[in-house]
Amino acid sequence: MSASAQPSETPQTPPTGQTLAKAAAENFPVAPFFLPGAWRDDLMAVYGFARLVDDAGDGDLADPGATAALLGAAQAPPATPSAQSGPPSPAETAFRLSLLDALERDLDRVFESALHPAGAERPLHPLMAGLVPVVDRHALTPEPFRRLIEANRVDQTTSRYATYDDLAGYCTLSADPVGRLVLAIAGFSTPERIALSDAICTALQLAEHLQDVAEDLAAGRIYLPQEDLERFGVTEEDLAAPSANGAVRELIAFETERARTLLDRGAPLVGTVRGRLRLLLAGFTAGGYAALAAVEDAGYDVLARQAKPDKRRLAAKAAAIFAKGR
Repeated sequence: MSASAQPSETPQTPPTGQTLAKAAAENFPVAPFFLPGAWRDDLMAVYGFARLVDDAGDGDLADPGATAALLGAAQAPPATPSAQSGPPSPAETAFRLSLLDALERDLDRVFESALHPAGAERPLHPLMAGLVPVVDRHALTPEPFRRLIEANRVDQTTSRYATYDDLAGYCTLSADPVGRLVLAIAGFSTPERIALSDAICTALQLAEHLQDVAEDLAAGRIYLPQEDLERFGVTEEDLAAPSANGAVRELIAFETERARTLLDRGAPLVGTVRGRLRLLLAGFTAGGYAALAAVEDAGYDVLARQAKPDKRRLAAKAAAIFAKGR
């Protein structure tokens, strides 16, 4: 079943349309019109899974109670929702971890159904059910899906990263699996391409962290390495200010260049493929460059407002990367 052909929802079925609609707000095109229909459906099915897991981990599900009931999660949502800002309560954290465990059990059903269509228990969540034909068609493995779930578990227990290496390790869970799945679906997965894709995906994650410094802090998280805060003399109180002081701007400029260097390292991936996949990968990469350019255009003040990529600049950069192959 593709993500574009979900089963009709009932009051007992969590809404899926709102989850898939979030694709339009991403920095990069998720399943653009120029791809073959089968690719678009498969990519949207993977996106639906990733978005569902992220929403479960972030407390952003449209109907967490219905999702928990459908999946048979061990815990129901807390009677008193967490405050809009600040870290989640212990009860909310326990509920999110319970949801992630339930989603991983449903992921097991996805792979069991793909391997044994006749006898296996079907996935319970409609977005998970949409993965079954994708896994079957492309012989996908569970590892990248499990990594995305694990990244959200880490988010429940880790709110600070001591070093850049620690943060990059988190990105191997939260970002790199997405690029690997895209290559697998397109049939172009090789060790060399995977290494380049990992660099791009980590850079995209770092760019998103830079855009969301204020939002992440409101949720109790800081994705800027603590060693870098100390290096630039930035305190958490500085990050909570309504606008960035000079030290914060210097820190964000440093992190922006670090992410751009990673993008430069991974961009040659585009030149290893042709046709529509080349255009898709050019769009992914351009999305990262455009996000970083937006941070730069804001004078590296990511506290006063969220830096949003300019769509015309993104399109022009994508065209340039497509033409040059990097």
